[in-house]
Amino acid sequence: MAELRFVRLGFGPDSVEYTEAWDEQRRVHAARFADEIGDTCLLLEHPPVYTAGRRTADSERPLDGTPVIDVDRGGKITWHGPGQLVGYPIMKLPRPVDVVAHVRRLEDALIRTAAEFGLETTRIEGRSGVWVLGDPVEQRPAVGGLTLEFDPRLTDEEFDPRLNGPEYAPSNAGQRREDRKLAAIGIRVAKGVTMHGFSFNVNPDSTWFDRIIPCGIRDAGVTSLSEELGREITIADVLPVVERHLADVMAGATLLPREVEREMEPEAAAPAAS
Repeated sequence: MAELRFVRLGFGPDSVEYTEAWDEQRRVHAARFADEIGDTCLLLEHPPVYTAGRRTADSERPLDGTPVIDVDRGGKITWHGPGQLVGYPIMKLPRPVDVVAHVRRLEDALIRTAAEFGLETTRIEGRSGVWVLGDPVEQRPAVGGLTLEFDPRLTDEEFDPRLNGPEYAPSNAGQRREDRKLAAIGIRVAKGVTMHGFSFNVNPDSTWFDRIIPCGIRDAGVTSLSEELGREITIADVLPVVERHLADVMAGATLLPREVEREMEPEAAAPAAS
């Protein structure tokens, strides 16, 4: 695959509004489909914003009426904001198109990035993204004074962790020694070209996630690189490392020509016997 080009759109005081970045994604997507440009990854920070993928349920949105932008990616609701590195790789996928393989490549790059800073992360079957594993279930402290068998998040369909304080807050999953997500991934593929991408928590205020059910997952939480390592790490520290690992991982994907099915032309009629 051709070299992946990186465009740093804006960080810190120059962070990019979500709708502005979405417009830029669509522009770059059209140019990539037309082969006017090569594979391009937009990198940026957003001001605080909630975005909801197509599968988001009403019960996962903020209770206080905080605005949510509905978008055309996969996945559910999440938060973007300061301290979170967002990447939108806009790329022609290798053919035959394998969306899962693309997600796995993004996960690989972010797992390698975390490892370079000294944090071991992994995948969890059935849950996209990059995760820090918690303790085995039987070794975790009881939630809310209850044994795990009676954890209402798992046994009560009407229980809402958004209403039940810090004991159930996603940002406190590390204290509960539960699985917690370091990086989220949600993509869309249109005409064989990707949109949307990943968000990597470097040093955000994780309590923003407590207003929602992040990614629709009730029995796990969120974390950041700084929180897990116990030291301050910045977007500027992480940015070149992510770029390097994304470039390495994506270079291993082979782009094949698009296969166009054509109808078979009818065979010429055989000459009549004389």
